[in-house]
Amino acid sequence: MKTVLVQINNDKAYKLLEDLEDLNILKVLNKNVQPKQKLSEKYAGKLPSDVADELQDYVTQSRNEWNNRSI
Repeated sequence: MKTVLVQINNDKAYKLLEDLEDLNILKVLNKNVQPKQKLSEKYAGKLPSDVADELQDYVTQSRNEWNNRSI
């Protein structure tokens, strides 16, 4: 058994591959390959700005407390 990468240039060719898969002749491993999206792009705008500001203030305060702690 061999694994190959195929670029499909036509919808009819993809349908043909699906038909071959139905006949158990081959198996389509990745039907939709999408480029990876940056996390910054994925989550941009998901948090309201007021909540983001509060969170940033909390993180800054926590870091300051951590750095100024006395053990």
